[in-house]
Amino acid sequence: MLLNSIHKPNHLLFKTIHFKNFTYSNLLFRHVILPNHPNDYAFNIMIRALTTTWHNYPLALHLYYQMRLIGITPNNFTYPFLFLACANLVEVRHGGSGHCGVVKLGLGVDYHVSHSLITMYARCGELCCARKVFDEIPVKDLVSWNSMISGYSKMGYATEAVEVFGEMKGAGFEPDEMSLVSVLGACGELGDLDLGRWVEGFVVEHNMTLNSYIGSALISMYSKCGDLISARRIFDGMAERDVITWNAVISGYAQNGKADEAISFFHSMKDDCVNPNKITLTAVLSACASIGALDLGKQLDEYASQRGFQHDIFVATALVDMYAKCGSLDSAQRVFQNMPQKNEASWNAMISALASHGKAKEALSLFQRMSDEGAGARPNDITFVGLLSACVHAGLVAEGYRLFDMMSTLFGLVPKIEHYSCMVDLLARAGNLYEAWDLIEKMPEKPDKVTLGALHGACRRQKNIEIGERVTQLLLEIDPSNSGNYIISSKIYANLNMWDDSARMRALMRQKGVTKTPGCSWIEIENHLHEFHAGDGLRIGSIDIDVVIDFLHEELKREGYVPMIVE
Repeated sequence: MLLNSIHKPNHLLFKTIHFKNFTYSNLLFRHVILPNHPNDYAFNIMIRALTTTWHNYPLALHLYYQMRLIGITPNNFTYPFLFLACANLVEVRHGGSGHCGVVKLGLGVDYHVSHSLITMYARCGELCCARKVFDEIPVKDLVSWNSMISGYSKMGYATEAVEVFGEMKGAGFEPDEMSLVSVLGACGELGDLDLGRWVEGFVVEHNMTLNSYIGSALISMYSKCGDLISARRIFDGMAERDVITWNAVISGYAQNGKADEAISFFHSMKDDCVNPNKITLTAVLSACASIGALDLGKQLDEYASQRGFQHDIFVATALVDMYAKCGSLDSAQRVFQNMPQKNEASWNAMISALASHGKAKEALSLFQRMSDEGAGARPNDITFVGLLSACVHAGLVAEGYRLFDMMSTLFGLVPKIEHYSCMVDLLARAGNLYEAWDLIEKMPEKPDKVTLGALHGACRRQKNIEIGERVTQLLLEIDPSNSGNYIISSKIYANLNMWDDSARMRALMRQKGVTKTPGCSWIEIENHLHEFHAGDGLRIGSIDIDVVIDFLHEELKREGYVPMIVE
């Protein structure tokens, strides 16, 4: 083209972008077009490519301002991609400036501009502005409705998403795939099984393909609503399953406390030749953490390193949590220290890890580091649950009171039931049972069974019948099927030689048909988890579990551990 003096730089730029060659496209734009033929077409296709092909959002924003600086007026082909860049950068200030340009140029009636504006404001958390743009669209089409529903759903405004979905149906629009996926996300957050089932019925009635997006959305919705049977039915009924589908079912089982099933799905996924991604690793690591599957967790750590996922903030945080809950604090600290970036969840995971391992001083020191050098990570509710837990383990009553007060005075956080529960536990363990009871009476909402359970156990240890009876009464009201409540109450009476009352609690337990929940443990052998209950005499292959437990018991005794036998 150069040799033959064919001057079509815009055409050449479009072709180089089509081949996704950023280096050459940028060279052509900067050294051929910009000095000699600056025009809105060249700017527009470069801004579009930077947002949709190369995802270089800062450069797209820079190019938009350069375009204006040299006197080229943006148009309806410019603004949708400007707003897409602002949405991904969460730059509402620049997006608002672009909105002003749209109003001045009279481009608000353009559907693409309006839809991208709604998306930008929603992703930046300005739902009121998004709704204002939506309401000002004179004639709404299906994409308009979908943009608003998706905006509400993705930003956690599930109730509003469902309401707009209802308005859309009332206006005579038939939902498409995007509408259904967005509203299913809202149904999952609200636990709205009725609407979720209606969506499934709509899919079946209209012979819609149960593809990865709708299928995964249905699986996630049913899982969040606790209906794993329906989630599994959808999964089994899908003709093709990609990584998104597998992630939905693995996450669903992990979030519902079905860790061994989640791990089993993970192995099936690999057998199906589907490569795990970052979301898969995060979900499976969570399952490993809940049942102490350290060997599999280590394998996932190695896999993450091989695939370059080890520095992903979500994978790394899940690794910290897994190692800590599996008892490997050194490995948790190694992963945490190697993280190039840390968010609130990362700091919280490490603080909680130190707390659960009895490292109260280290947890408090890390909290100070987070406050001083957290790079935007601000302590939140979960941070203080970890800190107060550290105080519980170390018996730091004064420090616990200081942190509890600091929540509201320095950070503007309102203590929740979890924080009250930690404080009650802290006071109870220190023998301050009356202070603990006073705190329960001052709680803004009714105490839960965890809070009461902590005080109940302390009453048994301290042989305090007065507070013990008050706690027992509340526990039997809110958790009547828990055998532990009756047994501990019986023991409180027995410790004070009040045998008639002790027998009465045992009789009440039998009268209500409550049976003692057997103790349960897992053992991991060659990446397979085996479950056994108290009293079982299991043999796994050539391994006798009873022999293993006896061996561990003797080892622990040599280390000075004296087991507490609970009937």
